[in-house]
Amino acid sequence: MFSRLRQWARTIKREVHALYIAARHPRTPWYAKALALVIAAYALSPIDLIPDFIPILGFLDDVILLPLAIAGVLKLVPADVMSESRATAAVVAQLPVSRAASAAIVLIWVAAIGLTGWLAYRYFGPP
Repeated sequence: MFSRLRQWARTIKREVHALYIAARHPRTPWYAKALALVIAAYALSPIDLIPDFIPILGFLDDVILLPLAIAGVLKLVPADVMSESRATAAVVAQLPVSRAASAAIVLIWVAAIGLTGWLAYRYFGPP
């Protein structure tokens, strides 16, 4: 059962990446581009519509809403564009992951959070 869930999660991740690639394709209609970018951003964002710590409902958006949204946008993107995007996403998925790039992104987030905290303390902190 866990292997099926893991495979399903990989499929969703690959479809989200393919949607992102399709959103950048010139033959994709503008409304499909907009929806595909919104769904890809939501799927990759750590912020959820329904927070995951809420029992049962927290995973509702990840399990039901996200796949439905992906399926809806897939109907708007031309089939040939989507097949090209899926092929590109499959090739990119085989590439090695750069740990240095991951560390750089984490450092940028830590610096941004630190700067925000420092500015909040400076301007809204004790007089």
